[in-house]
Amino acid sequence: MHFEIVTPEQKVFEGEVSSITFPGADGSFQVLNNHAPLVSLLKEGFVEYKSKESKQQVRITGGVVEVLKNKVILLADGLAV
Repeated sequence: MHFEIVTPEQKVFEGEVSSITFPGADGSFQVLNNHAPLVSLLKEGFVEYKSKESKQQVRITGGVVEVLKNKVILLADGLAV
């Protein structure tokens, strides 16, 4: 599935991934290929995503994620240091 991470300043990541774990407002959740459509509020925490090459993570300060037709867009408030 296609995944994008966007902050107000820049596009942080764009590429194909096999799974993504988000820090949801009501608890963490995972998105896999062919996931049902979803819009969710995110709290501060780690977003972990797996591609064929590696597993990566980025810490966000909060945001919103949209999942639709194997395209996942994360609009992050910002990245935590």
